[in-house]
Amino acid sequence: MRYEDRAVGAVLGSAVGDALGAPFEFGLPGVFRERFPDGRGQMCGGGGWEPGEATDDTQMAVLVGESLLERGGLDLPDVFDRFRRWAAAEPKDIGLLTEAVLLGGEPWDVAAALHFQVNGRGAGNGSLMRAATPAVRFAAAGRAATMAAGRRIAALTHGDAAAWEGTAVLHELVRVALLGEDPLAAVPAALAEVSPAHRDRWATVLEPGWRPEDATEFNGAVWPCLGSALWALRTTTGFEEALAAAIDLGGDTDTVAAVTGMLAGAVHGPAAIPPRWTAPLHVPLPGFGTRVLRAPELTTLARALAAVGAEERIP
Repeated sequence: MRYEDRAVGAVLGSAVGDALGAPFEFGLPGVFRERFPDGRGQMCGGGGWEPGEATDDTQMAVLVGESLLERGGLDLPDVFDRFRRWAAAEPKDIGLLTEAVLLGGEPWDVAAALHFQVNGRGAGNGSLMRAATPAVRFAAAGRAATMAAGRRIAALTHGDAAAWEGTAVLHELVRVALLGEDPLAAVPAALAEVSPAHRDRWATVLEPGWRPEDATEFNGAVWPCLGSALWALRTTTGFEEALAAAIDLGGDTDTVAAVTGMLAGAVHGPAAIPPRWTAPLHVPLPGFGTRVLRAPELTTLARALAAVGAEERIP
């Protein structure tokens, strides 16, 4: 499978996971399989979401990806401005932490840090959910570059360095998957690059024997979210099965499934994503007119990001 195809798998897979999981958000474990006992989950809608409608997870990923292309690289003030414009348009769903940081009136380079100083909370999984597009863009630049980009983008909205490190790890695992290698086998090397202050806690949730029931926080936190995505990838053999396992955990189903879909899409490729999921997929962009991206537009975005990144590929 070509690198560019795996890139499409990562971006499209994350969006599909987001939209598939959205109607089950904050539900109990097992609800997804109850709804679809034949194992063929559908884009069913519900909870205020249309069938196939992506949430803030994919909306923010698109904003990052388009900024990277239009600005010719990582322009953090521009990304923050796009986020703020989107948040001000009152999207259907936005994390409380993200909303407070974006609409608090503070400059881009201090908003998250100031919020964290006051509230002491900044390790939500919102930094993971939007990682598909920058992970694709920076993958070819190598481990150090992609992990650094993950940290910097995460820090725009999340003041806890645990979120930065988790996003950096996710970037690196996507990079490995895009190369056609096993992201699960790459966890130790990624952990070696994590800040020592956060390494032990990340090592706990990313070790092979960890299971979602071992979590000490709700899966809306950054640690169990990424840990659950790796568990879903590790315990299944295909894209559909991985997403079903992720959503069936309950809780923050759209984001856990978005992160799972990002990794599983890169591993299994876009051909593994069923048309019954991609056909109804659509991504509205509040604050940016009446634009709605669908699977073809997400595919184009992914290929463009992969192509630009490839120009910086490390020999």
